[in-house]
Amino acid sequence: MPPLFVLRLFTPSPFQTVQSLPGFRDFYPEDYAFRHQIVSSWRRTARTYGFVEYDGPPLESLELYQKKSGDELVGQLYNFVDKGDRPVSLRAEMTPTLARMVAAKHQQFRKPLKWFSVPQVFRYERAQKGRLREHFQLNCDLVGEAGIEADIELIALLVDQLRNLGLTAEDFVVRLSDRQFWTHFLKEKNVPEAQWYEVFQAIDKSEREPREKIAGRLDPLGLTDAVYQVLENGAPWERLDLVLAGLKARGLDGYARVDFRIVRGLAYYTGIVFEAFDRAGQHRAIAGGGRYDDLLEKLGNESLPAAGFGMGDVVLGDLLKAKGLLKTEDLPPEIDAYVVIPDEAYRARALGVVQTLREAGHAVDYPLVPTKMKKQFENAEGRRARWAVIADAKLENNLVELKTLADRTQREVSLSDLISQLS
Repeated sequence: MPPLFVLRLFTPSPFQTVQSLPGFRDFYPEDYAFRHQIVSSWRRTARTYGFVEYDGPPLESLELYQKKSGDELVGQLYNFVDKGDRPVSLRAEMTPTLARMVAAKHQQFRKPLKWFSVPQVFRYERAQKGRLREHFQLNCDLVGEAGIEADIELIALLVDQLRNLGLTAEDFVVRLSDRQFWTHFLKEKNVPEAQWYEVFQAIDKSEREPREKIAGRLDPLGLTDAVYQVLENGAPWERLDLVLAGLKARGLDGYARVDFRIVRGLAYYTGIVFEAFDRAGQHRAIAGGGRYDDLLEKLGNESLPAAGFGMGDVVLGDLLKAKGLLKTEDLPPEIDAYVVIPDEAYRARALGVVQTLREAGHAVDYPLVPTKMKKQFENAEGRRARWAVIADAKLENNLVELKTLADRTQREVSLSDLISQLS
């Protein structure tokens, strides 16, 4: 009798773990607290410069990116056809959305506009150190001012964003260049405008790729030697001198230098461009931006000069942790107070204390079920609570013990004074 084979179909276990997608992050509470620390600093600093916050949809028409962002970015889009047969894409950057929004209603706003946003953006690219497929990004844009003073204002804001997170001139540098220098250079070399973007991409990659590979792009145009002469030796350019002078007037000149290798990879930049790097060269670019005067005109009927920059949370977070500027022990308390209940006979009165403190605006936690005293104090310290409110028999006399967990000091406080003591 032939052997009997049983076909067993594979059925996934209901308990089988489903992993997050490659290049995407889970933010557990501590991870979220670090992110919140960065984003909160971004917002505070932007507002000190008079910027106001806006937002846009996470899903845009694919056409918006096809026309405005260049082939390299378009190839990294998370795009699909939606149920209404519309080609759409998750936002890969915020500038096209900003341009669309401003073009639609710019006549309603007093110029210049100083707007910022902190969206999550998505790009399908190879996940590696400092580069994921999603990240949160600070975007600061100044619209309606063509003068170089707007560029200086943005670069100063970028510097202060990093300084306010604890970084110093020894930690980072902003490298400046000017697309107008390179367009002037290419016109003098009689390079057709249709090939300019290809040259810009070669210059943009010149620091990361060997000269032989870059020469493969530039030799057909006869540009290799001339381009590298500029990259290695620099060139006089008054507009960049003005930027440095403007930063010097603010006491920020030690944070910036000219570097003609900076051209930015996106197609829409038209003038001053800049990127921030850690001085040790251990990380990818921290931030980057520049002037994009033509972009809003392409979406609307009027010319509106504009400039801006973006700063992602991935490289920045890595750098801050490497510098010891993002540490668990430095995170703010999860709660203000933990109400300790040593005796269940006083639970009802203790819950009244919890409610009173919460109504006063304090973040308060307590043991949901009977719990040993030692465990309750461990929970309080694990939540980084500032105080423990010990609700025991003294409640009969409208008193509690208030313990400061940082120094272990403890004192008796009346219920009527408790709220004022938690300050």
